[in-house]
Amino acid sequence: MNVAPRGRITRWRQADADRRAANAEANLNRQPPFPGRWVSAFSLIGGPTLLMTGILLRSQFHYFFPQQLTAYTRHPTLITVSYACFAFGIVLLWPAIMTLAQRIAATNPLWGMWGGCLVILGLFTRTFQFGTDHLAFHLTDSFGLQAMITGIDDYYLAWRDTRWHPFRALSGPAFLGWVVLAIGAYRSGALGLGRSIALGLMSALALGTLKGTEPQSVIAVGGLCVALIPLGISLLRGGPPPTRRALLWVVVFIVWHILGTLYGPRG
Repeated sequence: MNVAPRGRITRWRQADADRRAANAEANLNRQPPFPGRWVSAFSLIGGPTLLMTGILLRSQFHYFFPQQLTAYTRHPTLITVSYACFAFGIVLLWPAIMTLAQRIAATNPLWGMWGGCLVILGLFTRTFQFGTDHLAFHLTDSFGLQAMITGIDDYYLAWRDTRWHPFRALSGPAFLGWVVLAIGAYRSGALGLGRSIALGLMSALALGTLKGTEPQSVIAVGGLCVALIPLGISLLRGGPPPTRRALLWVVVFIVWHILGTLYGPRG
């Protein structure tokens, strides 16, 4: 009675191994043409890490917006750093998603294209939402907590009644894009079953203005870490170290950015 199920499991494992071997061969010595190996590796490791940092920093507070605003009035630096880490992690993810989509496309182009495009559109939506978070915190400094709670309540009602807005229309990809990308990662052999499921868990991450940390937030971003960070490490190990000239330009860019931030025009 157990022979048939055992045989199906064996065939499924063999098919999975064949897909992964084919994808590994297709990507052998194939570095990301854009944005390059180092930027891709930094994104694959840094993006999920920053997201998890932001989520954990605000995990002690209730996830919904009245408590998030209250937490800001009591711990402004902590909440600001938390939301900034989360937003920077979202922005930093686009090279990571592009790199994974390219690996998927090596053996399954359609899944790579659709998964990558949908997830990146979803990242834009989350970046837009961070803009409303940032504004809400700063207006709380000016108008006070109770006035902003009323204001955000009104904003939620207005957003709900908005018939069409580009970022309202892109809320779907912010969730479903991860499922499409995860299926593509598995079908193409770019990721195994476990890491593909972990990637798909990102579809559980809440979207909206002043959304804090829920248990599912830690699970979702933890799955992202499991899916992407090992790929970033393998990219770092899969080629030569950066040249001295490249390191020099990195230092120049960092110094230029610091000076521009400190002494650039403000207003």
